[in-house]
Amino acid sequence: MIYITIEQILTKICSFFIFLSTISDWGCLFSKDIFFSLDKIGKGCMVLVFISLTVFLVNRWFFSKHLPLSNLYESLMFLSWLLSLIILVVDLKNKMNWLGSTIAPSVLIIQIYATLYIPKDMQGAAILVPALQSQWLMMHVSLMLLSYATLLCGSLLSLTLLVLIFWRYKNIVESKVSNFFYTQKDIYTGIENNSENRVFSLSINFRKFVLIQQLDQWSSRIINLGFICLTVGILSGAVWANETWGSFWNWDPKETWALITWIIYAIYLHTRINNGWRRKESAIVACSGFFSVWICYLGVNLLGIGLHTYGWLV
Repeated sequence: MIYITIEQILTKICSFFIFLSTISDWGCLFSKDIFFSLDKIGKGCMVLVFISLTVFLVNRWFFSKHLPLSNLYESLMFLSWLLSLIILVVDLKNKMNWLGSTIAPSVLIIQIYATLYIPKDMQGAAILVPALQSQWLMMHVSLMLLSYATLLCGSLLSLTLLVLIFWRYKNIVESKVSNFFYTQKDIYTGIENNSENRVFSLSINFRKFVLIQQLDQWSSRIINLGFICLTVGILSGAVWANETWGSFWNWDPKETWALITWIIYAIYLHTRINNGWRRKESAIVACSGFFSVWICYLGVNLLGIGLHTYGWLV
């Protein structure tokens, strides 16, 4: 059918441009000479990725007559769309050139997994099972995926923050070691170079400090949004479960891991607000939540057990 051909073309376009965007964003980190050119290419490619995914989802929604969230393949495409949207929105709010290099590889990995790992006959649109034929599908599933996308973005920024902190401490230690071995006979000949090196080192450390501050602030903001979406998503899911299965909570593996994820990010927010945790401490908690989100979203689905088995490659 024509819509299948359109989807195949769109997925190939999306995969190509997200790969190009990832290469461009990473190139910005290592090549300052062509920074602005690569930055424009990366952002332009991300816009094209968002447009192609939007057309893909609208196309499938039109032909399937329901929100394209009925199986794992569709939810992965929707997650990629949300991640690309977050990149574009945050970039408009604050011109952060490191955002694409942090998030774009995740979109690329999701696209590779969705298009290559999931069998072709399981990528097509399917009729909704009776339990999913509800008005709660749009609210609950879309909110949960939005929470996954925002929490993953915030956690990835926290992971980047930890890498920068470790790199900063490593440079400080190396600087102290080099100063220790700076012998008396080199003082006269090397004092000018040493001063220049100190100024350069201070400049690098200041930029790292500013970047760490930005990462900490934006990861906290994005995780706050994700936590709200996760909370509302769990509550709406409980109401839907009561209508479908006659119980608000069944301790299903997906429900249990959603609760674990909620507790981890509740600890993250509580420690930041009440204990004043910043940067390294809160970033460690956010990174643990990163793995919890993937277990909740993908790991439980691949096991194919429990009440939430609709997304297990079907």
